[in-house]
Amino acid sequence: MKRVSVESLVPTACVVVVTALILGISFEQTGDPERTLRFYVSFLSVATVLAIFALALNLQWGYTGVFNFGVAAFFLIGAYTAAIVTKEPDRTDFEEYIGGYGPDLDVAPFLATDQWFPFLVAVLVSGTVCGVLAFLLSFPTLRLREDYLAITMIGVAELTRRIAIEEQWLVNGTRNLGNIPGPFQNVLDINDYRYVFLAVAISFLLLVFFALERSVRSPWGRVLRALREDEMAAEASGKNVRAYRTQAFVLGAVIMGAGGAMYAFGARAIAPETFTHYFATFIIWTMVIVGGSGNNKGALLGAYVVWGFWQSTLLIQSYDLPDVVQVRIPFIRDMLLGLLIVLALLFMPHGLLPERARVSVWAERAARRVRPPPAGPAPPSAEPQEDKA
Repeated sequence: MKRVSVESLVPTACVVVVTALILGISFEQTGDPERTLRFYVSFLSVATVLAIFALALNLQWGYTGVFNFGVAAFFLIGAYTAAIVTKEPDRTDFEEYIGGYGPDLDVAPFLATDQWFPFLVAVLVSGTVCGVLAFLLSFPTLRLREDYLAITMIGVAELTRRIAIEEQWLVNGTRNLGNIPGPFQNVLDINDYRYVFLAVAISFLLLVFFALERSVRSPWGRVLRALREDEMAAEASGKNVRAYRTQAFVLGAVIMGAGGAMYAFGARAIAPETFTHYFATFIIWTMVIVGGSGNNKGALLGAYVVWGFWQSTLLIQSYDLPDVVQVRIPFIRDMLLGLLIVLALLFMPHGLLPERARVSVWAERAARRVRPPPAGPAPPSAEPQEDKA
C-alpha cells in the first residue's frame, strides 16, 4: 500500500515541480508578475497544441500499435495548409506561396466571419489534407511492421520537408511564411490575443480529448487494443485488421493536421526549419512515453511535463553561466531529455499515468448494478437472548 501511495503522488509532484520551475525562474529573471503571467500563458499555449499531437500519436501507437515516426510530416502539412488558406494573396517579391483565400472566406460580413470562419475552414482543410495523405500512405506503409514502418515514415517526413524547402513557389521555400492571421486577431490587442488563443486551443484540446475517450471506450476502441496486443488473434476473431489500422492511422493524422493549424495560428510565422524530426516527432514521442502510452490523460500530463522540462532548460540558459556550460546548453538539454526517457522507462515503464485495464463504460455500469453488496458484520438479532445464567 505504501508503494501504491507513493506512485500515485508522482504525477502530481511532477506537475507541481514543473509549474514551480517555470514560474519561479521566469519571475526571478523578469521581476514582474504580469510579464511572468504572459510567459506562462505562452508556455501553456504551446503545451496545449503539442498535447493535441500527443493525443493523436497515442491513438496511433498507444491504442493501435502503429509505429508512426513521421509526425513531422503531418505537423508541417497542417501548419502550412492553414497558413495558405487564411493568408491574403501574396503581393510582394519576398513572399511567394499558393493559396491566399482568407479574404474570399468572409462570406457574411454582418456576422464578422472574417474573424472566425477562415480559421474554422483552415482547421477542417488541414485535417482533411493530412487524412487523405495518411490514407494514401496506408497502402504501402501499413503492410510494414515496427522498425520498418518507423524508417519509412521518417523518410516521408523528410521528403515532405525537402519539398517545402526546394519548391520556392509552394510555401515560400526556406524563407519564413509570416503574418499568419489568427482568430479574432484584428479586434483584440496583442496582449489580449494570447489569452483568447489559449482559450481557443484549450477548447479544441478538450473536444479532441472527450471524442477520443468515447471512441477508445467503444467497441471500436476495444478492437484497436486487440490489434495492439495480438493481430493474429484479432484476425482470427473475424476483424479486418488492415481496415482498423487504417482507420486509426487516418484519424490520428486528421487530428495532427488540425493541431498543425492551431500551431500556425499561435506562432504567426513558420518555416521548414521549425518542423525538424527532433522537435516535431521526437519530443511528441517523449510526451507519450513519459505520460503513459494507452492513456489519454497520460498523454496530456506528458505534454505538460516534457514541455515544461524543455522550457526550463531554455530559461536556465539566460543565467550567467560559465562559458564551457553556456555554449553547450542546447546539447545538455538534449542529453537531459534522453535521460528523462531512460529514467521513465526504468522506474515507471508504463508512464506517469499507466493504462487502466477496463472493458467499456457500459460493462462497468452493468457490473456495478449486479454487484452484490459488500459483506459486513451480521445485524444484531431482534430475538431476546436466553439467560445463560
